[in-house]
Formats: sequence, C-alpha cells, structure tokens
Amino acid sequence: MAPTDLEQTIAAIASAPGSSARGIIRISGADSVSVVAKCFQPSADQPSLPELRRPQRLDGHVTGADVGTPIPAAAMIWPTRRSYTGQPMVELHLVGSPPLLDAVLESLFAAGARGAGRGEFTLRAFLAGRMDLVQAEAVLGVIDAADHEELSTALTQLGGGITHQLASVRRDVIGLLGDLEAGLDFVEEDIEFITADQIHQRLTACRETVSALLGQSVARLPSGRRPRVVLAGLPNAGKSTLFNRLIGDTKAIVSPVAGTTRDYLTADVPIGGVDVQLVDTAGWETASDVVMQQAQQLRNEQTLGGDLIVWCESCVLTPELQQENEECLQALPEAHVLRVRTQVDRLPDKNHAAGGGADRPSLCAQDGRGLDGFAAAVAAFFQRESSERSELLASTTARCRESLNATIQAIDAAIAAVAGQFGDEIIAIELRAALEHLGIILGEVYTDDILDHIFSSFCIGK
Repeated sequence: MAPTDLEQTIAAIASAPGSSARGIIRISGADSVSVVAKCFQPSADQPSLPELRRPQRLDGHVTGADVGTPIPAAAMIWPTRRSYTGQPMVELHLVGSPPLLDAVLESLFAAGARGAGRGEFTLRAFLAGRMDLVQAEAVLGVIDAADHEELSTALTQLGGGITHQLASVRRDVIGLLGDLEAGLDFVEEDIEFITADQIHQRLTACRETVSALLGQSVARLPSGRRPRVVLAGLPNAGKSTLFNRLIGDTKAIVSPVAGTTRDYLTADVPIGGVDVQLVDTAGWETASDVVMQQAQQLRNEQTLGGDLIVWCESCVLTPELQQENEECLQALPEAHVLRVRTQVDRLPDKNHAAGGGADRPSLCAQDGRGLDGFAAAVAAFFQRESSERSELLASTTARCRESLNATIQAIDAAIAAVAGQFGDEIIAIELRAALEHLGIILGEVYTDDILDHIFSSFCIGK
C-alpha cells in the first residue's frame, strides 16, 4: 500500500470481529469531523462537532439511511492533529452488533469517507512522525500476541524501549560526526575538537548498545523459519568437508588448494535436534581477482544474515595464520560466533583427541570424530538464546538483523580508522554509513516496498 491520498478521510471497524458489548468504528483524515457530523447527532446538552477545538467525548446517537432507528453512541473526537494518526480523527463507540456496525460504516462511506486499507491508520501515524517503524511493527505485535510474554515484548517495543536505545546511538553518532566535521573545517588552524581517545570511547559505547540488541535477535526468529548456521573461516579450514559430513553428501568440492569455494552452498539439515539451514561460504582472504571479489561479497552477505556463525579454525595454524584468524574474528558479532577446532587428525597421535569444550568443540570432519560434541554445542546455543527474553519482536528482528550487523561493521571500521590514524575524513565516511543503517531500522530511510511489506500484514482498522 503506497502512502498516497494521506489526507483523504478513511473509515473502518476497529474492534474485533463478532458480537460484543461495544464496537468501534475509527475515522481519520482531514474531513473526518465533518464526515462524522453527517451521521452522528450529539445530545442536546453537547456542543456540535464543528465547534470543537480540543479532544473531547460527546454522547449522542448515530443516524443514517441504512441505520434506521437512531442508535445510542459516543464519539471520541480529536479535531486537531494531536491524534494517533497525526490528523483529525474520530472514534464512534456503540453496540457491537456486526450488522449495525456495517450499516454505520456504509453511512460514513456515503458521507464522503472511503474504506481503510490494511494498517493504514498506523501507516499514517508513522508517516506523520507519531511513531517510528519499530513502534509501528509493535502495534501488530500487540494485536497478534499469543501469550503474556509476547504481549509484554510488544508493549515494551511500542513504548519505545528499543527506539530510545537506537535513537540514543544515532544521536551520539550524529554528535560525533559533527565534532569531526567541525575539526575538518578548521584543519588549517590545527584546532582539535575531539581527541582520538574520546572518539574511541564514544564509538565503543555505541557498539555495545547495538551489539546487545543484535544478541537478542536469535531469540525472536519468525515462526516457521529455520535458523541459518553459516560455516566460515580462513581458506582450507575444513568448512566444505564439515558441510559434506553434516549433510551426508559430497555437495561441496573439497581440495587442498586455497580458494576452491567461490560460491556458497545451502542445505536443510538437523544438527543436535535443531532443524537449520546450513550455509558453506568462501574462505576469508584478500580478493585477488574480480571473481574472488564477488565470492567475498556473497560470503559477507551470507555471514551477516546468519543466526549462528560456526567459525572453523584448523588445529595446525601457523602463528601468522593464527593472528590473521583472530583479526577476522574481530569483524564478527561475538555473541553469534561458535568457534570450532577442525582437522584434529592432522595433530600428532598423542593429541588426536576430539571433543573439546562446549565453547570451542574440536572435531575431525573426515571421520566424524567430535561431531556429537559439535552438535550439542549448536543445540545449546539456540536453547540458550531462545530462553533469554528479547525486547525485539520476530518481525522487527527479521527486518533489522542485517542492518544491525551492518551498523556494527561500520562502527568497527570507524574504530579501526581511529586506531590506524587514517584521518577524520575516513572516520566520518564510516559514521555516515552507520547512520544510514540506523535510519533504515528506525524508518528514517524507507521505500514504498518496505512499507507495503510491513503494513500488508496488519488487519483492517489498525
């Protein structure tokens, strides 16, 4: 539903389907008060609708050709733009008889209103700045809540719990960007508006907040969606061998030559009793040609979209590769990474034991040793994540996880630029990238397609 005709008056039944003691019809738009005035007659001691200048409840009755006998009703009127939708709005409360509600709705249509689309009231609230996109999604969460925990999560998100955290990060990044750009304006005067240590501290605080929200996301996977388990690591870390072992097939090419995997492969498979989508990706290395650059881009996209990143690291890494291994890990969200020691068969005989601890299991994908411990670690990860209460709804998590990851990557790049003394211009570029991704989450940046996807899930009248 594209955001067009925003001032046109819309109407819909806002109460639950079926008979009830009270039914609600919601009307919003520039002419909502005048449209309702053609169907609603206030009691003798009540002011007329056009006279209202502030929100007020009026008692009276509804009339109209399709209504027949005047029906007692109350009108909740917001004549200004300080309403839920950010425009004049009225709610008619009357007996919750479906035929009666339909008849009143038809009278409103005859008076100049049109039927509201799915989520159109909340869409107008979002476009008017009355709420952000995270809160708009929470409205649907409140409606669809199946238990007290889901309702509590939705109400927390609707109340701005997530919004306040992200908005605070966004303000900090904007302030930091302002300090940097002020320094750039006076670079010839050698005036330092902010020190490198202050930049690092502020960026670290922002990263911790975003990382904490990202860490909650696995607990709110959308119903019916398989969690994505991504195999990642340096070239020749045994990722493809492990992939083949887990799926019971030779789907991935295995070779001692580094860079054999250029694309990514997926397969649905149970691991430790959890049905997951397993993804095999290209090794983490510097791209040397266009094909490898594309492979690295695909790898990054798949890794960012993973619910669990299984980082494969060979037991026989050289000191140089071990350092490279640790540097690559710093670019990943720690809360979503399970480190796995692979290729234990390449160790001396006395160290051939496979198993390891739950935080870093050891295995040999060639013969299957240690796979039980690995499967248990994967199952424990998802069990632990699902038991932690999340403040994010499933729908918000599905939409925002990639942007949260991208925000962290941009902040990490800015931190690296500070440490490497790359200059304020480079830091500023990364901060702008972080702001863009935060804007996508909060709805500062959106497209009609995004709005259609979100609000098409609403019911009419909300």
